[in-house]
Amino acid sequence: MNYKEPLANNRAVCSKTFEQRAAKQENNSSPQLILLRSLIFKIHLASIILLLLSGCVTGPGPYRATSQKIVLKPLPKEPFWWGISTASFQNEDRGYKPNSPWYFKTDWDRYAEEGLVPARGEDAVFSWSEFYRDIAAAKELGVNHFRFGVEWARIEPHPGVINDKALEQYVSMARELKEAGIEPIVTLWHFTFPDWLYDGKDKAHSNFSHPSVEKAWHAHMERTVHALAPYVKIYVPQNEPNGALQLGWIAGHWPPGLLLHPLGYKKAMNTAAYMFRDAAAIVRKERPDAMIMGIYSLPECRRSFLHDPTALIYNIYQRQNYDHLDKVADICDIIGVNYYYSKSSSIRELIVRPMGERSSEYTQMGWEIVPEGLYRTLCRIRDRYHKPIVVSENGIATQSAQKSIAFFRNHIAQMRRAMNDGVDVRGYFPWTLVDNYEWTEGWHGQFGLFSYDKKTHERHITPPGIWLSRFINAYPEP
Repeated sequence: MNYKEPLANNRAVCSKTFEQRAAKQENNSSPQLILLRSLIFKIHLASIILLLLSGCVTGPGPYRATSQKIVLKPLPKEPFWWGISTASFQNEDRGYKPNSPWYFKTDWDRYAEEGLVPARGEDAVFSWSEFYRDIAAAKELGVNHFRFGVEWARIEPHPGVINDKALEQYVSMARELKEAGIEPIVTLWHFTFPDWLYDGKDKAHSNFSHPSVEKAWHAHMERTVHALAPYVKIYVPQNEPNGALQLGWIAGHWPPGLLLHPLGYKKAMNTAAYMFRDAAAIVRKERPDAMIMGIYSLPECRRSFLHDPTALIYNIYQRQNYDHLDKVADICDIIGVNYYYSKSSSIRELIVRPMGERSSEYTQMGWEIVPEGLYRTLCRIRDRYHKPIVVSENGIATQSAQKSIAFFRNHIAQMRRAMNDGVDVRGYFPWTLVDNYEWTEGWHGQFGLFSYDKKTHERHITPPGIWLSRFINAYPEP
């Protein structure tokens, strides 16, 4: 947004044109000021569009399964799943030099090149080249399940060009976990697309909106699941598709970076749900005893009558929580709840991402800590879908060990409270194993139960990790 002050009434006093003065002022502006002006513009634009939409967005109705008759067998009772999770883009080093035919980039790499998010770099925390370190850390923590993702771009760096060795290495990772006594859970999509499905000049036809995405996804799923099936029983077709869709097509923070595109959002939502169901069908064909887990970002939203008098923002949040899940819940054996925070409904919280530990009740990400929100969310998911549930992500970004331990203690207490009230909770996965790249926040935000040494690549267990390890050992069944 260009800031231009009005011209002086007496034009003879100043010989510079309006455009020249504006350009000079823009050149003298700091990057922070330019960013602030852009942010103000986005808020004003969003306010206008949301005002026009007021009354047009209704909350989700009662859940109704799709017309397709799908009957899933009840899941047998198993030992409680104490687990840990990682993500391919957040943790894996690239593993190839730029001149390698297998060098790849994702949409997030391209998005960073556009200056829209911090760059991740080539190394991350070396979970690709040195996965044995992650296995050792998981064993030290004492978990019995480990969720990791496969990077589509790594397997298919160019359309139809397949890196078989990369796929074989993902299979080896699953096999090594099994050999270590840890059950692997594979996330088939964790936010990133190959860069050949992203076009920075045509964002409306990128990622879930790319014309080739469904066909390319189907082929990718067939080869990937076929390779993994001998060692992997539990699959997550998509990680938090609801959050990625909202941040990419409504809030404009994530790729493809579209601000308030409700029609594009709806189309991308339908495509994502179709791709989820397609992946689940391929999994069941390859391995009939497989489990499908849908994992969703499910923050608790509180209605603010002052800042959201028409309930527009509240309804948008509720749609974000349930629209995608409603389309696929019937084929899910388990529903994964990613719960981090509670928030109020306001235009500012929809468009502006908060940052900073404003008080003891907030995290480094600016998220409000409300443990009771986990209890209420678990109850709502039970009442809506009547499925077994896993707390698939729950964690805190902070440098305070005491605050982190209190966070885990209080949230596990609320999970146990829900279980006592009849919620069928099968597992708990804190986020995350080791400090890593945190998307739009870059390397800011310490979520890891292990710290990371950049020189040696070693993982060092933190006091919260020690506390959780002792808790798991003391309470194998919470």
